[in-house]
Amino acid sequence: ITQTIRQVQEIMARLGFESVDGPEVEDQWHNFEALAIPAAHPARDPLDNFYLAVARGADPLLLRSQTSTVQIRVMEGRRPPLRIVSLGRVYRPDEIDDTHHIMFHQMEGLMVGPDVTMASLKSVLRLFAAAYLGEDVHVRFRPSFFPFTEPSVEFDVQRGDSWLELGGAGMVDPNVLKAVGYDPDEVSGFAFGLGIARFCMMRHGIKNIRHFYSNDVRFLRQF
Repeated sequence: ITQTIRQVQEIMARLGFESVDGPEVEDQWHNFEALAIPAAHPARDPLDNFYLAVARGADPLLLRSQTSTVQIRVMEGRRPPLRIVSLGRVYRPDEIDDTHHIMFHQMEGLMVGPDVTMASLKSVLRLFAAAYLGEDVHVRFRPSFFPFTEPSVEFDVQRGDSWLELGGAGMVDPNVLKAVGYDPDEVSGFAFGLGIARFCMMRHGIKNIRHFYSNDVRFLRQF
């Protein structure tokens, strides 16, 4: 995973994206509200998050469920144009299987500026997939929904005869831009969140995400 993160950072640096970082313990403003996820949204359900017995104000803190929290923190402190990626651990109480885990690594990408379009997003993701998985890689984009992007897409890569979903993406919702003090009439942006482990699994032919976290040196020494 560490090797993959370094390789991804190097590829994204060639595309002009700066690597940034943020805390894994988050408040609800950065994890939900600034991302246009209201209090009644099912994504905030206690069964879908790791809330902590520690509060900031009236709201409990939580282990971040997405690296999108970092884009909010960066936009709060900087003015456009921005081109950043954040790679790190996120936590969700998912049922563990071959491709899901309660802790996994995600890459969040963000580009904000004048004239940023969906074509910009698709170009960056195609270039990244080709750089990491090879020029012959096939990718596709499917319509989807996320509260913080509009329009939204799922990003898939072909694996043999099947397709593997690697993450979600879309154009930054104007309400998210307003939440950090940006004028959506002056700038636009795209964001994407991709699973680092899934890219690593595709490149190295790894079938089970559990191997990354089992501490089995027979597995780790292969890399």
